[in-house]
Amino acid sequence: MNSSEIVNKAEEELFYQFKEIDKIAEFNQRKVLDAFYKNKIGEEHFYTVTGYGHDDLGREALDKVFADTFRAEAAIVRPHFVSGTHTIACVLFGILRPNDHLLSITGAPYDTLEEIIGKRENDPYFETSLKGMGVSYDEVPLKDEFEVDFENIKNYIKPNTKMVEIQKSRGYSLRKSLSIEDIKKIVDIIKGINPEIICFVDNCYGEFTDTKEPLEAGADIIAGSLIKNPGGGIVEAGGYIAGKERLAELCARRLTSPGIGREGGAMFNTTRIMLQGLFMAPSIVAGALKGSVLSAKVFENTGFITHPKSNEKRVDLIQTIKFNSGTEQEKFCKALQRYSPVESYLTPIPDTVPGYESKLIMAGGSFIEGSTIELSADGPVRPPYAVYMQGGLSYYHVKIALMGILDELFK
Repeated sequence: MNSSEIVNKAEEELFYQFKEIDKIAEFNQRKVLDAFYKNKIGEEHFYTVTGYGHDDLGREALDKVFADTFRAEAAIVRPHFVSGTHTIACVLFGILRPNDHLLSITGAPYDTLEEIIGKRENDPYFETSLKGMGVSYDEVPLKDEFEVDFENIKNYIKPNTKMVEIQKSRGYSLRKSLSIEDIKKIVDIIKGINPEIICFVDNCYGEFTDTKEPLEAGADIIAGSLIKNPGGGIVEAGGYIAGKERLAELCARRLTSPGIGREGGAMFNTTRIMLQGLFMAPSIVAGALKGSVLSAKVFENTGFITHPKSNEKRVDLIQTIKFNSGTEQEKFCKALQRYSPVESYLTPIPDTVPGYESKLIMAGGSFIEGSTIELSADGPVRPPYAVYMQGGLSYYHVKIALMGILDELFK
């Protein structure tokens, strides 16, 4: 079969899975609409103020819409968060204090958090990290390097454990991403040991992939990036934090300052686009999920190892495809770049990226730099030589790109 036949055959086999994704999208679209109705969003909320950003009706409404959508007491949604990593850092530095203990439940976190935590002690700016400021840190090793070790969590809880960090998505690993049921199980274990421990979920890549969000599973605070799922592919920058009101305010005071918190910050005419992006997000995420499932099916049918499998429940956007060498990894990324709408003429090569120890290869010509709700793929050039593919503003774009990737790999 040629590449077109392979992809179309895989698509035909996924009819019922696609129907389930559509049901989730419809549920989440109604949830978002209800938040808009409740907060009486009108054209007056699209205007912005300058300078200090005092009395910005749109900013206040935006925070409330996000809070209601994610079932939070409060939220802070701002273009001033420069990335998902920065947003997460505001949670960690906003809440943790010297002599507190931070515990990662899901093994090692993203590479970009290593300098934030202080895992790289040769870092010349180590004193700016959590550990450098007196916060201790541990992580629960994964079970068989693939799953959260639920039974082992209790052995890592200390009297001064202030927060547990739960990374919903797999990051640059082959571990399973977490479902809402998994998160509830973790929260129940933690709260059973000490109900005062704060359960923080890094929700990046996970929004709107299910009918519930982590706060509905008992988490206290969540954070994510607006150039991923909740920005709907049109928000140009920013992030959000949502959860219990006091915790959200502590995080806001890290982003701005004590005394300002959520009450200040000019929005630079981004409020309308953030509201519109959130409105579009359920359908955009659904299309990206279908693209991920199709990618898994296509590569399974052609002999590659994929995580998750095409028949597994989806809890985030990331599709992992494992190769035998960095050469195959590179061929995949070059082909995907060639089928990008922007900068299709460029050739990805492995290179160093701030925050990562290994060289990365990254592909994806996106309208917004670094946007991973748009079709992209990347991965560190190291064993297991996996490519982490995500996003797709258009399901049909993913389908066309898959045909081109197959042509490149098997020519």
